[in-house]
Amino acid sequence: MIYQMLQAGQDLLSPWRLQARGVAGILSQVQARHPALDALHVLRGTLETFGHAGITHRRPAFEIGPVRVGNRLVEVEEEVVAATPFASLLHFRKDLDIRLPRVLVVAPMSGHFSTLLRGTVQVLLQDHDVWITDWHNARDVPEAAGRFGLDEFIEHVMRFLAEVGPGGHVLAVCQPVAAVLAAVALMAEDRNPASPRSMTLMAGPIDTRQHPTEVNRLAQARPIAWFERNLIDRVPWRHQGAGRRVYPGMLQLAAFMGMNPERHMRAHHRQVWHLADGEVAKAAMHRRFYDEYFAVTDLPAEFFLETVSAIFQEHALPEGRFAWRGRPARPEAIRRTAVMAVEGERDDICGIGQTMAALDLCRNVPVTMRRYHLQTGVGHYGVFSGRRYAQAIYPRVREMIQANEG
Repeated sequence: MIYQMLQAGQDLLSPWRLQARGVAGILSQVQARHPALDALHVLRGTLETFGHAGITHRRPAFEIGPVRVGNRLVEVEEEVVAATPFASLLHFRKDLDIRLPRVLVVAPMSGHFSTLLRGTVQVLLQDHDVWITDWHNARDVPEAAGRFGLDEFIEHVMRFLAEVGPGGHVLAVCQPVAAVLAAVALMAEDRNPASPRSMTLMAGPIDTRQHPTEVNRLAQARPIAWFERNLIDRVPWRHQGAGRRVYPGMLQLAAFMGMNPERHMRAHHRQVWHLADGEVAKAAMHRRFYDEYFAVTDLPAEFFLETVSAIFQEHALPEGRFAWRGRPARPEAIRRTAVMAVEGERDDICGIGQTMAALDLCRNVPVTMRRYHLQTGVGHYGVFSGRRYAQAIYPRVREMIQANEG
């Protein structure tokens, strides 16, 4: 019933939000004629902020404009090069006559669409040929498509690396770092020709015993049966995935916002005044961020529960007990793939040392091919987006990829 209750709440607020946006539009016209009516500015800002604060399940567009490659601007065209019921492999194609390093970005399946990494991709495109895993919303996947757990996630990573082809690189952000590490280990053991030349792991949980955060403590506070009983529900009949068991994205969003409620309240309060004071650029920036942040996806129940169990409760990777379809995934099998771990000093989701643990697990990778970067002054999202990512972190990632381009 939890999904139906959450959906009912959104359905109830939807017409009110629509009406608020309409009234804000009318007030904007009134303001244009009577600019001295200060109270209207605040009222309009309040209504517009409320009207655009709704949760959606619609995937935003990447809409990546021309990127600068060398001394020229190049158009970017999105194309789906492979697809399953659960994901598409999206290629950001550029019309160039030069060869750039090929990079597969593995986006998190953690309640948001892969478009959350728009900034990550846009910066990478300056110097790389980029693909991304575009995970589908589980509530839109028919139940007949079958299960999707950690095994299937890892299988998708290996399949998509094969699509990118031999000599590529992989970059994983947040949640998928453990699955990517396992996939690369399995490919290395099989001497798969599509094994990546480098693997960049950014702000993700490899060993959650290191500097545990509130997220880690919550995951360990209850047995897995509690998560299944209280957080898993079936998709309502009105959606394509009716009957599929999922962890609703609305719950995940509530959990994220619950970690810093004051910050989100302050952001929306500031937005009212940005709109009231006519600060168009700041208001647009706020709306872009929250339009993305409030676009949520449901997670397949198997994937969510297996991730909580294996990564956060059993510490299967650092304990040497992680397996794919019953087969051990051994990071020590990786010998020729360079490894880089990136962490943020103020990350309250993935603590310092949790991603760095991958470097010790990949003990047979030469020391000269293992790198670590701790970025001061950034939280979780700052590791892969924003100014410091572009100016301080990305140059290190680019250098590592180029050093192993062959």
